[in-house]
Amino acid sequence: MKTLRLILGDQLNIKHSWFKQTNDDVVYCLFEMKQETDYVKHHIQKVISFFAAMRQFSQDLKNKGHQVIYLKINDKKNTQKLTNNLSVLIKDNHIECFEYIFPDEYRLDKQLVDFCKSLQIKTDVVSAEHFYTNRNDLGTFFKGKKQYLMENFYRDMRKKHDILMIGDQPEGGKWNFDKSNRNKWKGDIKIPAFKSFKNDTTQVLKDIEKAEIETIGIIKTKNFEYPITRVQALEQLKYFCEYLLIHFGDYQDAMHTDENYLFHSRLSFAMNLKLISPKDIVISVMNYYKKQNDNIDISQVEGFIRQIIGWREYMRGMYWALMPEYKEKNELKNHNKLPDFYWTGKTKMNCLKHAITNSIENSYAHHIQRLMVTGNYALLTQTNPEEVDAWYLGIYIDAIEWVQLTNTRGMSQFADGGKIATKPYVSSGSYINKMSNYCSNCHYNKNTKTEKDACPFNSLYWNFLDDKREQLGTNFRMGIMYNLLDKIDKKELQNIKEKAKHIIENPNEY
Repeated sequence: MKTLRLILGDQLNIKHSWFKQTNDDVVYCLFEMKQETDYVKHHIQKVISFFAAMRQFSQDLKNKGHQVIYLKINDKKNTQKLTNNLSVLIKDNHIECFEYIFPDEYRLDKQLVDFCKSLQIKTDVVSAEHFYTNRNDLGTFFKGKKQYLMENFYRDMRKKHDILMIGDQPEGGKWNFDKSNRNKWKGDIKIPAFKSFKNDTTQVLKDIEKAEIETIGIIKTKNFEYPITRVQALEQLKYFCEYLLIHFGDYQDAMHTDENYLFHSRLSFAMNLKLISPKDIVISVMNYYKKQNDNIDISQVEGFIRQIIGWREYMRGMYWALMPEYKEKNELKNHNKLPDFYWTGKTKMNCLKHAITNSIENSYAHHIQRLMVTGNYALLTQTNPEEVDAWYLGIYIDAIEWVQLTNTRGMSQFADGGKIATKPYVSSGSYINKMSNYCSNCHYNKNTKTEKDACPFNSLYWNFLDDKREQLGTNFRMGIMYNLLDKIDKKELQNIKEKAKHIIENPNEY
């Protein structure tokens, strides 16, 4: 039976069971499409990296003896739409069966389900064979429960997969070493130079320019530095274990003007394209830890493992449990526009300048920069979560909706009213100062609220609490801060709110 199998751009898993054997009756197809480049404006490095990784994957399949139809972005046969391309191939190649891998985005899942209903041939869908969990597992795990606490899910994952466990107890006596993961990096611990790959993407860039795809961000070199193959991803993983893991946990929340990556693995892009699996990563980290456990503290390893089997799997599960309604959530009723400087980095606020500039130049920022700098400011200025979603989805190389949406609309913007996070992740300038050196060279004073040179985060923070008292005043985790808010003199609070109002209405002055 002549079979056509679709591979999406984030399904580049060469270890998938599909590819164990060659079959002359099976044809694989991959498409570079404006449908995917244009539904949101993406970072130029993101588009390059997807196309480069897809092209290399296609060649790897051909080298293994598989039949592959690959449509580049400017191919005359490319209709630029997924189902149109599939319809043409099915007709022209006399396909009798169409198969695909479960997509991780609701948008593509619905598109393919509807497409299969329209076909008169046999269809089938198979697992991505990538995640620890199935996409509906979390809905089952939390069925009947009022709160979807990640910590409960994480502990269950640890037990189920026997990770950092001694019998039925957590290794080290604690489930979570988060309190050990909040150190400020002061330059005293040397950071190894990050591993760089010299992937020549000159032709990919030319093709993107010819196709006139609108992008954001910049590209500094024709040699793309992130891993775009499984071999490169495994090299990056090995490098992380040998040089960065030893201090990852200590400084995973730290930020610094001189360092973009600190001790982070830079594996999220490769993992989200499925070049490398979470199991690959966890097994490698655990093996290295067992060999080096006299030198590596468990807090370093647990902090990393939690992000892989806890947070990542949890976010995917929540996405499938809550979509499609989740994408419309705006429980705090925020409607302001995202400031222009999110696309330029031109602001006098040092923390935002560095986090945004890093995003523009490298299509990268680590989780605390995303959560407590750019996300924090967007929430404090009561920005429409749709605008925040579009920016995060477009600017980061590892952003795919299943992981971006839940992190942004839920964790960062609290637009879901508390389904993912038990409280809004907002702060004044004090937290940013605690975790970084951003405040030391800033135009603004982190210690004042209403003066001309006062840190904007300070007035915005108290104004936000006051504005959202109706939605947040009964939140048990916000009680202390509302008690402090109630102790602020009424005249002072009025001045704070006037300052915040000016910042919100004139963001580009700051």
